[in-house]
Amino acid sequence: MLLNLTPGTDIMYIVSRSISQGRTAGIYSVLGINAGVVVHTFLAAFGLSVILMQSTFLFNVIKIAGAIYLAYLGIKMLTTKNDTKEEQSLPKQSNKKIFLQGMITNVTNPKVALFFLAFLPQFIHTNSGVSTPVSFIILGLTFTLTGGIWCLITAYFSSMATRKLRGNSKVSTVLNKLTGIVFIAMGIKLLQTKPAS
Repeated sequence: MLLNLTPGTDIMYIVSRSISQGRTAGIYSVLGINAGVVVHTFLAAFGLSVILMQSTFLFNVIKIAGAIYLAYLGIKMLTTKNDTKEEQSLPKQSNKKIFLQGMITNVTNPKVALFFLAFLPQFIHTNSGVSTPVSFIILGLTFTLTGGIWCLITAYFSSMATRKLRGNSKVSTVLNKLTGIVFIAMGIKLLQTKPAS
């Protein structure tokens, strides 16, 4: 729970979405990121993350793909004209897109895989009678649940704090552009990630 409360890339992503696009976008971002965490949980449980961490080539491919995707999202937000409609009127396709974008940004972040491999094994006892993959899945899903609750709270309050600002088209445009800059910065930071030694 303490780790979930610590601000990281996912929280930055959720806050940025919530501030610039509202509560609905924030919630779908949370759901997408949590779906990505579930993917990492199963990859770690069945050893695929170990392969990723031991292969510098695969690590760099995923890292670069993730950075390019974040940069693409950032540039898109910088260049797209702002839509001042209320967040409730976002079409379902947009919500699906936001969900998929959140999931892709999480899945293509090798730092998350590295975290799961470095952190979760400390709480797994191989002689406990429970298989290691099951232990990984239980811990990963617990982390996903607690993290999801915190992220939903963050999305709600971030969007609520800036709701009036989003009603102003000029301010809303600035918020979107700031979000684009944050995404690009996250992509640059992701490029600096090094594989586990």
